[in-house]
Amino acid sequence: MFKKFTNGCVRVINRWLPDPFLFAVILTIVVFIAAMVGTAQGPIAMINAWGNDKGFWNLLGFSMQMALVLVLGSALASANICKKILRKVAGLANSKKSAIIVTTVISTICCWLNWGFGLIAGALLAKEIARRVRDVDYPLLIASAYSGFVIWHAGFSGSIPLTIAGGYTIGETTYQAATSAPLFHPMNLIMVGLILVLMPLVNYAMHPDKEHTIAVSPELLVDPEPKKYNIDTPADKIEHSKILWVIVLVMGFGYIIYYFVTQGFNLGLNIVNMIFMFLGILAHGNLRKYVDAIGEAASGAAGILLQFPFYAGIMGLMVAKNADGLSLAAIISNFFAAISTPVSFPIWTFLSAGIVNFFVPSGGGQWAVQGPIVMPAAEKLGVEVGRAAMAIAWGDQWTNMIQPFWALPALGVAGLSARNVMGYLVIVLIFTGIVACLGFLAWGLLF
Repeated sequence: MFKKFTNGCVRVINRWLPDPFLFAVILTIVVFIAAMVGTAQGPIAMINAWGNDKGFWNLLGFSMQMALVLVLGSALASANICKKILRKVAGLANSKKSAIIVTTVISTICCWLNWGFGLIAGALLAKEIARRVRDVDYPLLIASAYSGFVIWHAGFSGSIPLTIAGGYTIGETTYQAATSAPLFHPMNLIMVGLILVLMPLVNYAMHPDKEHTIAVSPELLVDPEPKKYNIDTPADKIEHSKILWVIVLVMGFGYIIYYFVTQGFNLGLNIVNMIFMFLGILAHGNLRKYVDAIGEAASGAAGILLQFPFYAGIMGLMVAKNADGLSLAAIISNFFAAISTPVSFPIWTFLSAGIVNFFVPSGGGQWAVQGPIVMPAAEKLGVEVGRAAMAIAWGDQWTNMIQPFWALPALGVAGLSARNVMGYLVIVLIFTGIVACLGFLAWGLLF
């Protein structure tokens, strides 16, 4: 019965899921109409909210940060030392079951550390495992690699907990919670732990029978030849200079150490990106190789560059207020706030964040949409800052399983399309949704 349901999800997704960019365009149209109807604003007001600097171009700075998270994480994952580690880890898989379990566990841990690194490392690991275990279903293996992304916002590169750590001001009120409060709260760690332990088993339970198993195409397993460098000219010698490499590393890690000594363990997107940049420079061994790795990784950010303006436009439509100060985002969030108690509020916030994530699949964008509504409502209900913020964060990461935007880089590495893996990820969505709802219920009752 379980596999029949899974196979049905796979067939529906393969038939109906459009390209992620077209998905963004369709969502833009849906939100445009919904915002007009919900807030009684005219098309001119809506088109202005969509296309102005507070809409279409509102996420340029954040887009750069997110592109760097992806590119820097990808560049680090592509270093020879990281590939060697992945090959050794892949050696742990010698059957279909171990292939799915190892891929899921490692990708989940990597995404918790850094989502950009985890996306690419998981896909590379899956391809390496596919070389060793030829009877494993390749789309499910890649879906398992991507499924680890479902806990990224509960980890070190989560934009919402990192933003709230620096203080978030609405009007005259500043909402702040130290990084340790949401990320290392016992309930957050328990939810992450349950997913880490149980999700690999859920993924393996979806493995199709031999008749329906899709093996990896041999051409996808052919790695490009390592680039060879000729060091002939003075310019070549400068590019490969160990002296310059060491100086850059000393400066970079010197600042990182200074930051933690003076700021404590208060992570932000900028310091996380800086850590991964200099780890990447260290792992590649010289500056020229790192420049080339960044160039190769940058192509994976194409989806961010093209689609983020459209999602920023959607965000502009979501927050566009009418003469009474009412926006579509407010309608959605206020509905959930109105039916909530201090215990149930984070659960409803989680669910509403999952809905909003379809339209604004960006942690920072999601926070910009829901933060101004959720945080004051949480204060009125007596819900602590960290729990309310993490409810948004968990909702944002939850529906990424069936919102194809962030799967693009991993799918590029894997050589698959979104419709190949999204059917399996529907099951992951259901499973993690249950874990999160029960987790936030326990969070409210026990802490």
